[in-house]
Amino acid sequence: MTSTLDTLLLLALPASGKSELRRYFESRTPAELAELHLRPTVQLDDYPYVHLMRRISAELTALGADPVFFASPDQGWLEPRDWGALIHLLNEDYAALTRPVPLPAGAAAQALLDRLDAARSAVGAPAPFGSLDDRVRTQLCAALEDEAAALERLAPIDLSAKTVVIEFARGGPDHAPMPLEPPHGYAYSLGLLAAPILQSAVILHVWVEPEESRRRNRQRAEPGSAGDASILHHGVPEAVMTREYGTDDMEWLTEHTDRPDTVTVSAHGRTFYVPVVRLDNRVDRTSFLREDRQSWDGKQVAALHRDLRAAFARLVGVSRHVEQG
Repeated sequence: MTSTLDTLLLLALPASGKSELRRYFESRTPAELAELHLRPTVQLDDYPYVHLMRRISAELTALGADPVFFASPDQGWLEPRDWGALIHLLNEDYAALTRPVPLPAGAAAQALLDRLDAARSAVGAPAPFGSLDDRVRTQLCAALEDEAAALERLAPIDLSAKTVVIEFARGGPDHAPMPLEPPHGYAYSLGLLAAPILQSAVILHVWVEPEESRRRNRQRAEPGSAGDASILHHGVPEAVMTREYGTDDMEWLTEHTDRPDTVTVSAHGRTFYVPVVRLDNRVDRTSFLREDRQSWDGKQVAALHRDLRAAFARLVGVSRHVEQG
């Protein structure tokens, strides 16, 4: 029976506390993590790809080519199916934890463009980079190489000694009716996750209302490229917060499921019942984790740890019930 968790899907609207919780997990000792039914974590996130997609769009625009992903820095996707393409990239990252794919020196950006084309094709969207002008592709790769190389995983990981934490945010337009229309929302993206992820996953949904998510997004954002590249300090454009994250379908999914305390996911020719617990963070208990660790308030840490311990104990209990059928 489950006693420690293999795969944790950390889901919430932007700025709700997901990345701060990841930082908290990284700061804990193995004994403290064991209290949360976690092993030391290895962490995956689709935001670095979003950042690179924005970088690609800006570089292509500067080179006089079509921007592909974003028409401008303050707008959302040109191709909404890129929500699904991001999940295919995460699936590849998960597989690479145990089977990393070594790249020749200087080939990281070229490989990234190929991966983006493949992920686009997997969701039925145009694959733009195979036909890109050679001169433009060469200049684009030169601009991206260092950041693309930082994504490369060099050594395999023993997953029996780790809990894999996968972070992503999904939502839909402000006041959109439920269920959200694909490719918006969690239902669409969860259904694209690889079977090995779904069969071992639980969901911790960090509950924050959209208005509060927007407020915290403005609060955390630091200007410039350093903030844009940071999981803790990037800002999502206001138009995107309203049109893409104006609502959250997790509550609807937990109310429309075949088994209590799960999200029902139909994928790969079968049905997965993914245990879910919502951590109420509507009153902010996580933003302090962005500060220097030496300044963390002991009472805030203790209260957060207590609530996380209860949430993860409940997830383990639901997991055991699911395993028993």
